[in-house]
Amino acid sequence: MKCSTLRLGVAFAATALMATGAFAQSRPTIETTKVEGTDNVYVFRNQNHQAMFIVTPAGVIATDPIAYGKPQGGQQYLDEIRKISSQPIKYVIYSHHHYDHIAGGKAFKDVGARFVAHRNATARLKALADPNTVLPDESVGDRGRTIKLGGTTLELKYYGVNHSDSSLVMYLPKEKLAFAVDWISAGTFPGVGMIDSQPLLWISALKEVQKLDFTRFIPGHPGNGNRTLGDKKDIVELIDILQTASDTVKAEARAGKCWEPASKETQFSKFAKMPGYENGRPHLAQRFCGLWGRGT
Repeated sequence: MKCSTLRLGVAFAATALMATGAFAQSRPTIETTKVEGTDNVYVFRNQNHQAMFIVTPAGVIATDPIAYGKPQGGQQYLDEIRKISSQPIKYVIYSHHHYDHIAGGKAFKDVGARFVAHRNATARLKALADPNTVLPDESVGDRGRTIKLGGTTLELKYYGVNHSDSSLVMYLPKEKLAFAVDWISAGTFPGVGMIDSQPLLWISALKEVQKLDFTRFIPGHPGNGNRTLGDKKDIVELIDILQTASDTVKAEARAGKCWEPASKETQFSKFAKMPGYENGRPHLAQRFCGLWGRGT
């Protein structure tokens, strides 16, 4: 009986740990994984942020240093690349101008990497002069840019204002793979960090990026269930979330409920079980209150 009780207790303890996420916390802080089905594309994860890098015979193309608040993060990213390739780092490409993704690139600059960003990101970064964020060496216009290196073609595409006004989609046509940060997510609820978004243009941009010939994308944060990758079904879901939030808050705003009580009380119950819902819901409601209640 004692043994049975002990086994039952262990089982309950394990279930409790899984329910509270304690097992999930055993994931390493830093992790590098090769994208299945590709020859040379990798995902680097530092805590809850992800970046993509591509190894070619002529050099490495890296993206977002993701070292905001992590003083050694950029060097750790470079060290991870060095475990795979000794080729020179040719490029570091910024997904957009938000520091949580692009701060910490000094280690890459020190080894001669060329930093690339959309021109709106360059303008903002020059004005703010953050000491932890390397200024771009090259700015990309609205028509985008194609980088060819060591047999790899990487297209930098701009879809206008969405989560920010400087977001680039990095597209690998051969691999039918894209890298897009914050404005395309993989089964997680948006909301935090929407202060400079334009949500109606965001919806329009999502519909446009759906037309691009890719089957999978790398998001800037792990997806639902710690997924490294997402697919177009996630984009359909995100459009639904944003459109539902827009329609719901529009009605409340026109009834005079914005900012309060709408930004505190509005629920989007269809999505209540999604990761990030409780934290993101008030931010999403507030942003749409800004749009429909204040015209901003």
